[in-house]
Amino acid sequence: MRYLKVCLALAVMLLAALYFMRPKETETEPQPEAEEPQTEEIRVGIEVLRERGFDILRGKRVGLITNPTGVDRQLRSTIDILNEAPEVNLVALFGPEHGVRGDQHAGEGLGDVRDAHTGLPVRSLYGSTCKPTPAMLRDVDVLVYDIQDIGCRSFTFVSTMGLAMEAAAEQGKEFVVLDRPNPLGGVKVEGCLVEPDCRSFVSQFAIPYVYGLTCGELALLLNGEGMLKSGVKCALTVIPMEGWHRSMTYSDTGLQWIPPSPHIPQPASAIGYPMSGILGEFNYLNIGVGYTLPFQMFAASWLDADMLAQRLNGLDVPGVVFRPIHAKPFYGGMAGKQVAGVQVHISDYERAPLTDIQFLVAQEIASMYPKRALFKVVNSKRFGMFDRVCGSHQIRERFARQHRWDDVRDYWYKDADEFRQRSQKYHLYE
Repeated sequence: MRYLKVCLALAVMLLAALYFMRPKETETEPQPEAEEPQTEEIRVGIEVLRERGFDILRGKRVGLITNPTGVDRQLRSTIDILNEAPEVNLVALFGPEHGVRGDQHAGEGLGDVRDAHTGLPVRSLYGSTCKPTPAMLRDVDVLVYDIQDIGCRSFTFVSTMGLAMEAAAEQGKEFVVLDRPNPLGGVKVEGCLVEPDCRSFVSQFAIPYVYGLTCGELALLLNGEGMLKSGVKCALTVIPMEGWHRSMTYSDTGLQWIPPSPHIPQPASAIGYPMSGILGEFNYLNIGVGYTLPFQMFAASWLDADMLAQRLNGLDVPGVVFRPIHAKPFYGGMAGKQVAGVQVHISDYERAPLTDIQFLVAQEIASMYPKRALFKVVNSKRFGMFDRVCGSHQIRERFARQHRWDDVRDYWYKDADEFRQRSQKYHLYE
């Protein structure tokens, strides 16, 4: 009995001690709950236009330049949105490279056909006719452009838009751009301006290789700077996005990615395109096209992957890491062959110089294998295309002397700062 009384007394003392040791309510203020970060929803041009009731298209015959990337947030095609809107009289479709429905391979021409879904006539803007003819625009009052670009000059949609603007100006038609994000963001500017003797469908206008503008901003620049043929200007309207900012890459937008071409299946492929696309003009290395990493690797059957990665990482390229890779492409010129090389990993996108990478790869390979230096082994018949993609003969001629990027860098970047300043007045976004 005495033992139980002692235990009970000890329990009471312990409870009393815990009571007086508890934190007093007045000693700490209640902490507010952590707020969830707010992400502003981005609305692309077609969504903004729809919210406006298609005001600028009412009472007009509309021609639409688009492809599978022209969709709203719910992935509804701009074709269907305009075709079903009572306020809009959609009368014709115009197809860029790969076609309105994305069923044409790169380089294939597209004849004039009828769209199986809507019955509307489809006019080809790739192949023998890259610019709308007067006959194509006879029954059109306004051309609407809605295509997701990748922010790189040699991707042909840039040329399609500019040439269609020229045709609209010459035929007295209105032109409307439904804006979309630049997957590379709105800050990077890399590459020299296209020089007159290198103008082509892959370098139609005097802009840098990476130009740091949305398609709507680029349209404003082409129009405002007199870059269209004979300095003509079209009656241009841009429907801006809502919620997009210049520092965003596509992965920051929260939007679904629709491949603008078969070789750009993911946003990472769009970032890879300016890293390797120029070198890809030669069948010199596999750049991931024909494998699962299009535009994100450099490989060949004769390369030492570890040595190449070590040499490239030794250059301390800002924001870039090179990792050895071994692969077997499943189609293309190296299909079925075991290849080795490097995969490019972007560790700091803001600092990474995208277009430098392919030239640095060619530089290190030339040092490792002098007899396999790029311009000692590639087919000279491809030099013309290489120059047109670069926008200048000087890039090839300077690099070919010693295969050193230092011999080219200043020329490659000679126009970047001036263009960056000049283009700011056409910015639509912070």
